[in-house]
Amino acid sequence: MDFLRILIAILLPPLGVFLQVGIGGAFWLNILLTLFGYIPGIVHAVWIIAKR
Repeated sequence: MDFLRILIAILLPPLGVFLQVGIGGAFWLNILLTLFGYIPGIVHAVWIIAKR
């Protein structure tokens, strides 16, 4: 299941974070990072998924 979440996080970083933690601080931070740049959003999403 983590492989699928990481794949989703690469394609749509906020969706990957949402599936892992729901709507919370990490989700909104990921949306902000993704708006500033796609790569920071991916890195944050993969980090959140790997951490939990």
